[in-house]
Amino acid sequence: MRYRTIGTDPATRRDVSVLSLGAMLFGSATDEATSYAILDRYVEAGGTFIDTSDNYAFWVDGGQGGQSEELLGRWRRSRGVGAEIVIATKLGARPLAPGTSYLDNAEGLSAKVIRESAERSRERLGVERLDLLYAHIEDRTVPLQETVEGFAELVAEGTVGLLGASNHRAWRVERARALAAAAGLPGYEVLQYHRSYLPNRTDLISELDPDGEPGGVSGDLLSYLRAEPELTLVAYSPLLKGAFTRADKPLSSAYDLPSAPRRLAALRVVAGQSGATVNQVVLAWLLGGELPSIPLVGASSVAQLEESLAAVDLELTVEQRHRLDTTW
Repeated sequence: MRYRTIGTDPATRRDVSVLSLGAMLFGSATDEATSYAILDRYVEAGGTFIDTSDNYAFWVDGGQGGQSEELLGRWRRSRGVGAEIVIATKLGARPLAPGTSYLDNAEGLSAKVIRESAERSRERLGVERLDLLYAHIEDRTVPLQETVEGFAELVAEGTVGLLGASNHRAWRVERARALAAAAGLPGYEVLQYHRSYLPNRTDLISELDPDGEPGGVSGDLLSYLRAEPELTLVAYSPLLKGAFTRADKPLSSAYDLPSAPRRLAALRVVAGQSGATVNQVVLAWLLGGELPSIPLVGASSVAQLEESLAAVDLELTVEQRHRLDTTW
């Protein structure tokens, strides 16, 4: 395994594995025994960066979530896991009532919600401090200043370490960070968005819902990250839920761009040259790019995890990376 540092403040920054494990379905769609086996193997391989959220996985049983955090708490206690494992969680997108969705009934990002939701997450995980806490989605019903101050209060109290944002417009991230900097408060340092080798169609979002959840990495966000190298990008769903390799998992219309067939062909060529799988090439491309990301991978079996772990040691040649980067 390889490692990198996230965050800049010596009091909160952490060294984490370059491959993050997503625990979204642990304790719900993925049963406890399988979840434990995946977590155990990840840690055995040197993995130290696990991702969850307070609303995972509300859609499985029509509840409000919390199953993933609760399972991770049980696993931590049963294995004696301590501060060596960094667990990131998110708040803001938990449905306020069972049977509803965060799309129309989210808890939001008020100072009250931030405090209460973070406390619930700490209890479920069984930790004194949340290593990394994300604002999961935007909340435009609350003044941004209130959200910034709400997160900063928890950092000052020592119950939260690093702060992050997921699925926010780049201008909202920058405005929040500027407000924090002007007040001498901690701001977002880790950004979590969907990113893969195939770009997704951001025009579908911008045309149908200009203020909707962006989700995927846009050119605007990539430009922002290049200008702010101290920020870390965590890339979720890099393997497109199996669509790169499984015939029963076709690509969604979100990736229906003229470049898609050519980029898929380039992936297959490089995979053949390197003796790797297409999935491993995608992960290696994210890990070693000009703007390196931390891939956030899910797994429903140890075998799936093993494939992703092997990508950490896959070194693409200059020629292979050039082929992947310039194929459009």
